[in-house]
Amino acid sequence: MCHAGGMAVPTNEELAAADGRTIPNVVARRLLVLFVGINPGRYSGAVGHHFARPGNRFWKALHVGGFTDRVWEPGRDAELVSIGLGVTNLVARTTRAASDLTPEELRAGAVRLEGVVARNRPTAVAILGIGAFRAAFGRPRAALGAQPEGLAGSLLWVLPNPSGLNAHHQLDDLAARFAELRAAALRAQRG
Repeated sequence: MCHAGGMAVPTNEELAAADGRTIPNVVARRLLVLFVGINPGRYSGAVGHHFARPGNRFWKALHVGGFTDRVWEPGRDAELVSIGLGVTNLVARTTRAASDLTPEELRAGAVRLEGVVARNRPTAVAILGIGAFRAAFGRPRAALGAQPEGLAGSLLWVLPNPSGLNAHHQLDDLAARFAELRAAALRAQRG
């Protein structure tokens, strides 16, 4: 790996070798929000950190949505619990693309996630990707935003996938949706 901007940049060989790897969950009890990605992409799998690919807007959306006081580096993902946030994935294994996942993997991921949420009791859970949510939870008509049924006693939200490849949602839209989630989670936490 070569280094750029304080984080190692994986080579093409390292990216290809990342298939099937997992990244440690960043989870603790009673978080304000547990963010749930679809699964790690090759770049994240190669470097071992969530939302690590340059161009992924997760860290910027966290900041402009009011969750962090600055844009954090992906290498600091384990520190999120210190500010009441966590990150996990519906499916743990790294793939070239989320489209490489099977519907069965996504459904099994929803079951596993429910157990994680029941054990850790975050105020809110935010799934990052409407298509993955629909497939994993069997809700083909679900829309972005708050989900009426919740998950294991926590608020359940669906946010757009922050990948730079998701051109349907620009940073200002992501920021507004992240801010709306933050406000709802803080209200619920106080209430």
